[in-house]
Amino acid sequence: MRKTIQLLFLCILFILQSCEMIEYHPYDGRITGETDINKKNIKRIEAACKDKETIRFAMIGDTQRCYNETEDFVKALNKRDDIDFVIHGGDISDFGVTKEFLWQRDMLNKLSVPYVVLLGNHDCLANGVEVFQKVFGEVNFSFIAGRTKFVCLNTNALEFDYSLPVPDFQFIEEELKSRKDEYEKTIFAMHVRPFNEQFNNNVANVFQRYIKEYPNLQFCLNAHDHHVSVDDLFEDGVIYYGTPNIGKKQYFLFTLNTDNTYNYEVVSY
Repeated sequence: MRKTIQLLFLCILFILQSCEMIEYHPYDGRITGETDINKKNIKRIEAACKDKETIRFAMIGDTQRCYNETEDFVKALNKRDDIDFVIHGGDISDFGVTKEFLWQRDMLNKLSVPYVVLLGNHDCLANGVEVFQKVFGEVNFSFIAGRTKFVCLNTNALEFDYSLPVPDFQFIEEELKSRKDEYEKTIFAMHVRPFNEQFNNNVANVFQRYIKEYPNLQFCLNAHDHHVSVDDLFEDGVIYYGTPNIGKKQYFLFTLNTDNTYNYEVVSY
C-alpha cells in the first residue's frame, strides 16, 4: 500500500515538473519581447522623413511561413542606403499562431530602417487579431512621410463576418481632416483590394469615392494576391499595386518625387 502511494506521488510530481517542460498552447497569446511596433516605427519614419523632398520606400507582403525568404529580404535591404522605410502589407502569419508573429517581428526588427505591418486575413485566424494588436498596434493607422500621408487600413471584411465596419469609413473620414495642414499627397495601403472575395464589395464603389476625396491621391497598395499586379481597378486613373508574396523573393520599390510624380520598380533579390 505504501509503495502504491509513493508511486502515485512520484507520478504526480513528474506530471507537475513536466508542465514546465511543455510549451504553452500555440494560441495562448502570451507575448514576449517588443510590442507596439508600428507606433514606435511611425515616430522614426516621421522624424527621419521630416522636410525630405524625395521619399523612397519598399512594399512587401505575405511573409507567412517564408522565414528564410524574409531573412534574405532583410539582408538584401540592409545592403542599401537609399530606402526610408518598409511597408508590410499583411499576412505576417499563416495560422494566427502567436509565435508566427513573434518570429516575423524578430526578423523584421533587424532591418536597418523602420517598418510598419498591416493586418492580413490570415492574421485574423484564431486570436490573431488580439496578438497583432499587442505586437504591432491598431488595425487602422496612418503616418506622414515628408508631405505624403499613408493611410493603412484593415480591409479583411470576410474575416470579421461583417460584424465590424471593414473598411472603417469613420476612420477614413477622420483621417481626411486629421493633420490636414501637414500633407499634400496621399497613398492608401491595405491587405486586400476591392473586388477581392475578402473585401466588402457592397461598398467597393463607395470606398473608392471616399478615398478620392483625399488630396492628390497617388495610388493604392495591397498584398494578398501573391503576385505582381498593376491595375486601374475602377478605370478612374487610380492605380492599385499588388505586391508579390515574399516567397518569390521580390518587392516593390517606390520613389515619390518632388514634382508630384512617382516611379516604381519590382526588385528581385
